[in-house]
Amino acid sequence: MVWQQIYNPLGNMVLSTLLAALPVVVMLVGLGFLHLKAHIAAGAGLLCAIIIAIAVYGMPADMAGRAAVLGGLTGLLPIGWIVLNIIFLHQLTEQNGSFKILQDSIAGITEDRRIQLLLIAFAFGAFFEGAAGFGTPVAVTAAILIGLGFSPLAASGLSLIANTAPVAFGALGTPVITLAKVHGYDVMEVTAMVGRQLPFFSVLVPFWLIWAFAGRKAMMEIWPAILVTGLSFAIPQYLVSNFIGPELVDIIAAIVSMVCLIGFLRIWQPKNIWRSTSLKGRDNGESEGDAPRAITRHSRADVIRAWTPWAILTVFVFIWGLPSVKAALNGLFSPSFPMSGLHNMIEKVPPVVPNPTKEGAVYVLNLLSATGTGILLSAIVGGLVMKYSPVALVRQFFKTIWLVRFSLLTIVLMLALGTLTRYSGTDTTLGLAFANTGVLYPFFGTMMGWLGVALTGSDTASNVLFGGMQKVAAEQLGLSPNLMGAANSSGGVMGKMIDAQSIVVASTATRWFNHEGDILRYVFFHSIALASLVGIFVTLQAYVYPFTLMVVK
Repeated sequence: MVWQQIYNPLGNMVLSTLLAALPVVVMLVGLGFLHLKAHIAAGAGLLCAIIIAIAVYGMPADMAGRAAVLGGLTGLLPIGWIVLNIIFLHQLTEQNGSFKILQDSIAGITEDRRIQLLLIAFAFGAFFEGAAGFGTPVAVTAAILIGLGFSPLAASGLSLIANTAPVAFGALGTPVITLAKVHGYDVMEVTAMVGRQLPFFSVLVPFWLIWAFAGRKAMMEIWPAILVTGLSFAIPQYLVSNFIGPELVDIIAAIVSMVCLIGFLRIWQPKNIWRSTSLKGRDNGESEGDAPRAITRHSRADVIRAWTPWAILTVFVFIWGLPSVKAALNGLFSPSFPMSGLHNMIEKVPPVVPNPTKEGAVYVLNLLSATGTGILLSAIVGGLVMKYSPVALVRQFFKTIWLVRFSLLTIVLMLALGTLTRYSGTDTTLGLAFANTGVLYPFFGTMMGWLGVALTGSDTASNVLFGGMQKVAAEQLGLSPNLMGAANSSGGVMGKMIDAQSIVVASTATRWFNHEGDILRYVFFHSIALASLVGIFVTLQAYVYPFTLMVVK
C-alpha cells in the first residue's frame, strides 16, 4: 500500500516541529557538546529518527529501514568514494616527498598564510566546486592546507567557510539546473537571480575568511589582495550567470580569481608577513607555530613533478564533470536498483506539492561516472608518474581504506539519517515551519534553504526538497517565485559548512579524527551569521530593491 506523508502528526505545528528536529539535535549535541565520536553521534541520531518516523509519523517500519539503507548506500557512493580516493592521492604525494616540494612552491608565491588561504581555500577550492562539487573541494583544499602546516582546526574550518559562495553553481551548475528541471523554473531566470545574490557574498567571504583566521587588524593589512580575490571572482560570477548560463560559472570565476591574485602579488606584497598557521585565541590543534622557516628553492623540473599529480587530478575531475562524459560512462555501466517496498510507495501531499506525488527510491550504481572514480584514476596515473609500482599502489590503497574506515561509517550513518528524514516527511515539517512566516518569508525562506543543506549535505538535494515549496509560498504571498527559488539555493550554500558529511570530509582530509565536534562548534556561528546576511539581502530584494528582480534579456 502507498503511504502518505503526514506533516503535523501531533495536531500542533509547534510540537510537531520540535519533534521533527529532535534527530538532528541529538546528532549535533552529541558531536558538539557531548564530544561523542562522530559515528556514535550519527548512529544515535539515526536511531532517534527511526523511532520518530515509525512511532509518531506512522511510517511503516520496513519502509523506514529501506530508506535508511538507501541513504547509507548513497553515503558510500558518491560521497565516501570521493573522500577515500582524495586521501589516497594525498598519501601518495606525501610519502614520495612531492607534497613538500608543492608546499615550498606555494610559499615561493607568498609566505603569508592569509594569502595562501585566499589562493588555496577560496579560489582553488572554487574551481573544484565548479568541476565536481559533492565534497571534493573541501577534501582537496583541507588536505593541501594541512600539508602546508596549517593546524587541523584551521585547515578544516577555513576550508568549510571558503566553500560557500561557489556552491550554488557547483558540479557544472547541477543545483540550479536541478531546481529548474524538477520544479518548473526557467533555468536562465533562476540562474540569473542566483547570480544577483551570490556575487555580493563572493566579495564578502574572502574578507570573512581572513577575519575568521587572523582577526580584523590582520585582515585589513591585506585588504587589497582580498578585494582583488573577491571582485575577480564576483564579476565573472555575475556576468556568466546572467548572460551565459549556470554550467561554467564557478570554473571561469575561479580561474580568473587565481590569475588575478597571482598577478597582483607580482606588484604588491603585504608589509608584514603572517606566518602563524593556527586560529588565534581559539585553536586547540597542533601547528607549526609562528617561527619563520627558510624557503627551500627547487628546480623548475622538481616543481613541475610535484604539481603534476594535482594537475592530473584537475584534468580528470573536470572531464568527469562534463555531462557528455557522464552520459557516455553511464551508458557503459550504470545499473539501477529500485528499492523494493519503498520506490513509488510514499506520497508527498499538499501543501508541499500541488497534487499527491509519489517519491521514487532508486539507487543508481554509477560507479564509472562517479567523481570519485575520476579521482581514483588520477591518483593511479599520478602514482605511476611518481614511480610507484602497481603493487605499491594497491598496498597504499588498502592502507587508506583502513585509515578512513570510521569516517566512511560516519558518512553512511549520516546519509542514512538525512534520507530517512526526507522519506518520513520530518524535514518537510521543518520546512513548513519556515513557510508560515508571512511578511518575513523572504528571510525565513532563505533560511529554509540553509536548513535543507544542513540536513542533506547538498544544495542540489535542498533544491529538490524545498524548491517546490518555495514556489508555492512565493505565489501565495505575491513574491517572485524566481527570487525565492534562487534564495533557497543561495541560502543553502551557507549551510554547507555545518552539514555533517562536509565536517567528516574535512576531519578525514586533515586526519583530525574524532574532532568533528570541535570543527562544528567553530563553524556554526559563521554558518548562521552568513545565512542570516543572505536572508536580509533577499528581503531587501523583495521589498526595497525590486528592480534587481528584472529579467535580463
